[in-house]
Amino acid sequence: MTIYNINYGIGWASSGVEYAQLYRANMLRKQNEGFKFVFLDFFAHENLQSLTSHLGFFDDEIIWLYQYFTDIKIAPTSYTVNDLIKTLDMEITHQVEENKTIKLFNDVDKTYVLCYLKEQGQPFVDRAEFVSRGKLIRKDYYSYTRIFSEYYAPHENRAKIYMRQFYNEDGSIAYNEYINDSSELYMFKDKILYSKQEFVAYFMESLRLSSKDIVIVDRSKGFAQSIIQNKGESKLGIVIHAEHYSENSTSDKHILWNNHYEYVFSNSKQINFYIAATDRQKDLLTRQFRKYYNVIPVIYTIPVGSIDNIIRPLSRRPNSIITASRLASEKHIDWLIKAVVIAKQTISSIEFDIYGEGGQRNSLQKIINENDASHYISLLGHVDLKDVYAEYELFLSGSTSEGFGLTLMEAIGSGLGMIGFEVDYGNTTFISNDENGYLIPINTNEQSEQQIVDNLANAIIQFFKNDQASYNRHSYEIAETFKTEKIRQRWFNLIEEVLYD
Repeated sequence: MTIYNINYGIGWASSGVEYAQLYRANMLRKQNEGFKFVFLDFFAHENLQSLTSHLGFFDDEIIWLYQYFTDIKIAPTSYTVNDLIKTLDMEITHQVEENKTIKLFNDVDKTYVLCYLKEQGQPFVDRAEFVSRGKLIRKDYYSYTRIFSEYYAPHENRAKIYMRQFYNEDGSIAYNEYINDSSELYMFKDKILYSKQEFVAYFMESLRLSSKDIVIVDRSKGFAQSIIQNKGESKLGIVIHAEHYSENSTSDKHILWNNHYEYVFSNSKQINFYIAATDRQKDLLTRQFRKYYNVIPVIYTIPVGSIDNIIRPLSRRPNSIITASRLASEKHIDWLIKAVVIAKQTISSIEFDIYGEGGQRNSLQKIINENDASHYISLLGHVDLKDVYAEYELFLSGSTSEGFGLTLMEAIGSGLGMIGFEVDYGNTTFISNDENGYLIPINTNEQSEQQIVDNLANAIIQFFKNDQASYNRHSYEIAETFKTEKIRQRWFNLIEEVLYD
């Protein structure tokens, strides 16, 4: 029996979906279940293994769609510049090393190879670009051997990719991918696939899934049909990671699903089970299926994370605040910064630390600078926070939509007080109003940004005027529900019921 977990991609600053998968991997490891995590996206510029191992996955747990049809294993980058030089059919007249690159020149033929190093000062090569007379010809990508090549041709004064070639360990060609603008064609020795959807379908078919296998899909938009039609006898489950419908566009007769879930909800008869992160979302989805489709689906509630250990510090930094998330617009970190600036006028010793990375970093730093707040508000980047939460007294959430909220769960595991908006599903799961913090009503259609910020600021001020010990105690009580042994049992029950009931 194997449990296949299907996702798109992964990055250095991954989303809650990838962290949810990592929590699941830890559960399955402890239950000694056979499992794989499948990534469907194409990855360039980085060995996929660097990203998966950085997050905490093991190499033998990973399947990459594009590498699956070769005999090359997921492995760290160990291919060296000298390894590459041995394969070159050009004489190197000189070379230049700069930062994380080494450029190998042949001045006679006006040709060079630009090697991108894994780490500066180390000999390992992630990829190499081959340039002749100023034109990019090819890119090669490596782990312990060459994984694939990309071929380019001049087009409108730019290099345009037209083919990728994927290799086996012995250098033989496993298959080719031909690229024409937005379309792809995959050519194997005995098969031609005319789209990425067909490629995914062929992969699913190649797994030869049986009734003893489980397929759990974390992201499926664009590929749900390929997965459903080729799941064989396996049991298929869909994980719901976010708000699953649009309340404003839903009427008594019609519901507008989140487009990431529309296909798998509309084809619920082909789905063996769904997984929601909270009972609140499970109950709502059950009512909606009954009302709009007249069906009662199998839905399990399994939190996407768990708490290994309750952390009880001897002391916390007074008047300290933390938030942790991707630095994305939907997280509304800007509102939190502005609220802390206002609260600082009443509680002068407030300090606010913001953890995470993302596209909003520069604009957030600008807000901090404009408010002369850099001495008490800090952007601290991506950090392992397991032992950091307990330094703080208060966790702030600015998000107006969370399917679960892993950082909220981690914060209550360290007993922090909590402030967030009264929105489904994460905040209402982890914040009990007036007990371990405050749920702030919000209506962005009726409230101005300043009103929202003022409400946050007032809650922060009120929080620090009250008894911290009471907040801590209530957060710890909520945290008990999410202890790892309890969540692991839920996974065990799901596997037993899905396969044997």
